[in-house]
Amino acid sequence: MTRKEERRAQGGAGDKKSYGGQGKARGERPDRQRYSGGTGGAAAPAVSRKASAEDVKAGDRIVVTIKRIGINGEGVGYYKRKAVFIEGALPNEVVKAKVTRAEAGYLNASIIEIEKKSPDRQVPPCPVYAECGGCQLQHMTYEAQLKAKEEIVREAFQRYAGIESLPMRPIFGMENPWGYRNKAQLQTGLHDGEVVTGLYSAGSHKLVDISGCEIHHPVVNGVVEGAKAVLKELNIPIYNERTREGAVRTIVARVGQASGQVQLTLITAVDRLPDTRRLVQRLRDKLPMVKTIAQNINKGKTPLIFGDRTTVLWGDERLNETLGDVRFSLSPRAFFQLNPEQTVKLYNAAKEAAALTGKELVVDAYCGTGTIGMWLAPNAREVRGIEIIPEAVRDARDNAEASGITNARFYEGRAEELLPQWVAQGIRPDVVVVDPPRTGCEMPLLQAIAKAKPKRLVYVSCNPSTLAKDCKVLLGSGYRLEWVQPVDMFPQTSHVESCSLLVRND
Repeated sequence: MTRKEERRAQGGAGDKKSYGGQGKARGERPDRQRYSGGTGGAAAPAVSRKASAEDVKAGDRIVVTIKRIGINGEGVGYYKRKAVFIEGALPNEVVKAKVTRAEAGYLNASIIEIEKKSPDRQVPPCPVYAECGGCQLQHMTYEAQLKAKEEIVREAFQRYAGIESLPMRPIFGMENPWGYRNKAQLQTGLHDGEVVTGLYSAGSHKLVDISGCEIHHPVVNGVVEGAKAVLKELNIPIYNERTREGAVRTIVARVGQASGQVQLTLITAVDRLPDTRRLVQRLRDKLPMVKTIAQNINKGKTPLIFGDRTTVLWGDERLNETLGDVRFSLSPRAFFQLNPEQTVKLYNAAKEAAALTGKELVVDAYCGTGTIGMWLAPNAREVRGIEIIPEAVRDARDNAEASGITNARFYEGRAEELLPQWVAQGIRPDVVVVDPPRTGCEMPLLQAIAKAKPKRLVYVSCNPSTLAKDCKVLLGSGYRLEWVQPVDMFPQTSHVESCSLLVRND
């Protein structure tokens, strides 16, 4: 599991808050409450027109024109030049809102009434959209979502890098922005005697059942439903988060894009599952597409989904998957991109940015399980991947061997330490690729890249804010920004990824 996946497993990318992984990043405001369609308290007092923004307090009513979508999917407007964040509001809407939080630099508010509705507003297809919190933009047409995500990237560079005219390409969207997610990690619970699986509503311990989730691959939905039925049939104890009693706490299902085969993992709070033999047999009978049934043990009171121990109860130890010509062999805990269709577009943008001729040494920092490095390897002289997580390094080496890639090597360690060592030995990369977690690159790595002076730097980002901040550092270190390519990896969420090309001025 990579550093990025560890962070996404803690309340991002399909666990407790956002299926796109939009959590709090450095320098950003804390998460705000999600708009649930309520009135927000129509009896609240209106603010006098003569009052300043600093006079506004929680409970006051204000009228705001929404200018854009924020990084967490909220509407962003201004009240007397003070930023206001309103969940569920869309650009160009005029809303009456109740202030829920008043800080020195911004206001949070909830909708009382939409006075002027956006033509881009739509009824969310998901019946539990307001409760779940896994998606943030289902109330917005897909075309408008794409425009909003371009604006999120543009605004980040304006705010954090001072770039007013960003060389940004049109975003890569999806022809069908539903049913794309190849993996579900759903908490289990009991409600009126029925097994439910879902996500915890933001800021609460309420488990929201998301059976038949619109953004999950249909096979994943079917496997989760089948597993729930078997658990109920055999009366397998379901974990209770409050009492910390029971066995099964999470169901994880992942489908292979190429094969249609499924890896099913039951995450338990106990070492031994009750009635294991019958459980495995019933799962096999009911779900013939499942080729791996595994148990992962996580007894701790922790936000992490997976524990350290995994046992394959039946079937193949790994799920085979492909991206283009690259083959992957995935253990239950191994990271793999959640939207393969868009991943190919993202990685092809990285390949274009690298502009390889077969003579280059490529260093893939934050390489994880080696996906980007192996994508570039056929066109490079040599690829060196660096990753701090030992398990991810082993997976990268195994994946390279399975794909017949002989010019990619993967090293365990910190990029900010290994890269300077290589430069001191006379080994200078022609291209450096970074794909950091949401917090962006560590400053020592940015300094190491500046000293290594690669001709091209390919920056793959899951957070426009930290991308812009890091680019500001790099632009002051002898690089220029050639282009930014946004990619919609997670439709219906506020998440936006991108690939940027930076080139040395000399």
